Amino acid sequence: MKKFSKVITLAALLACVSTAYARDDKLLLSIQDAINAPEAAQVLNPKIKVYFAQSSGRVVRAGLVSNRKTNSVGKTDEEACRWAFLSAVKQLQEQAVAHNASKVTNIVSYYKKNSMASTKEYECHAGGVIAGVALKGDLAN
Repeated sequence: MKKFSKVITLAALLACVSTAYARDDKLLLSIQDAINAPEAAQVLNPKIKVYFAQSSGRVVRAGLVSNRKTNSVGKTDEEACRWAFLSAVKQLQEQAVAHNASKVTNIVSYYKKNSMASTKEYECHAGGVIAGVALKGDLAN
């Protein structure tokens, strides 16, 4: 009987832990703060301009998506989200270079294929161990 109660207790504890890590908090964070963060200078390509929720130039390739996740263990939600955001922007910039484009325009948050256009904020979803940012944008010259 003691063994059975230990198994039940362990199962209850595991259920609580899995519920705690199943969170999916939506955060709206500052684009400018992320772009101005010290790590942005190490990650982003200054030669490829980025425009959030704005058109600029002639579109050469439309609707490219970058969906980046990062480990959030030991980081605040904001730190993890900033890293995922910078990684997503970097991937769009790399696609611009690959397609001989000079900028990425019309960048919007694109979580679960739902667009959120803003010149000030991006959308991030933070869970217990993973944070993610999805962006969609156009390559232009």
